[in-house]
This record gives sequence, structure tokens and C-alpha cells, in this order.
Amino acid sequence: MTLVERVEEELKAARLARDDDRRDALSLILHALRDAQKELQRPLSEDEELQVFQRERKRRVEAAEAFRSGGREERAEDEEYELEVLEEFMPEPLSEEELEEIIDDVISEVGATSIRDLGRVMAGVMHQVSGRADGSTVSQLVKEKLA
Repeated sequence: MTLVERVEEELKAARLARDDDRRDALSLILHALRDAQKELQRPLSEDEELQVFQRERKRRVEAAEAFRSGGREERAEDEEYELEVLEEFMPEPLSEEELEEIIDDVISEVGATSIRDLGRVMAGVMHQVSGRADGSTVSQLVKEKLA
């Protein structure tokens, strides 16, 4: 079962249960996935589905922060609820220890010795952790290790 099919099944269940908040959150997620499919004019691969989820996750986090800083607590909570629903479909995030282990392995694999090797290390790490770690967190850890 693809991620799109899983979201569709959850959406049906939310409609039957008359859970409006969950229904709305799932509709937004499904809309983002279908838009990506239309753009590519083909079904999404697993990696592409994860990329859509990561993009939507980032949007929810940024929107919640913006609403909260603007004094709109209720809207921030709505965004955080959508984020919770979204994260149900995402793979379990890596712990910092697991992430550091992967970074160390890639650094030794590519023979990185300085910050000039950042791009090669990031490419190797992001390929292994796609969907399970935030790119900015990975970048920060790699920079610390290469500095």
C-alpha cells in the first residue's frame, strides 16, 4: 500500500468518524501528495513521498512559529495538530547518536578532512537519512565534525 493509499484510507475513516480536524489535516496532506504527482505526471516513489512530507512538515513548523509570534495561539495549535497527523505517516526520526554514527561513517568513507568536503559528506549522509532527519540539523552536525 502506497502512502497516498494509506492517507486516503485514513481520510475515509476520519470522515466516517466525523472527526473534522483530522479530516481537514488528512485532506491537506493528500492534496500535497496529489499535487506532486500531477507535477511529475506519474506516481510518486517512496523517496518522493517522503520529500513531500518533509516539505509539508517544515511548512507546518514555520507556520506554527509565525502564528505564535503574531499572538495567534489558536492557529498555531491548529498547525501543530496538522504536524502531529503528518508525522504519523513519516518514518521514525533518527536519534542524535544514530545520526552522528552515520555522519562519522560517511566522513571516513569519503576521506573528508576539512569543511571543503562538506558537500560530499552531506550528499552521502542525506542519501542515507532521507525522511528521518532534518537537513539543517545534519548540516550543523557535519560542520561541527569537519571544523
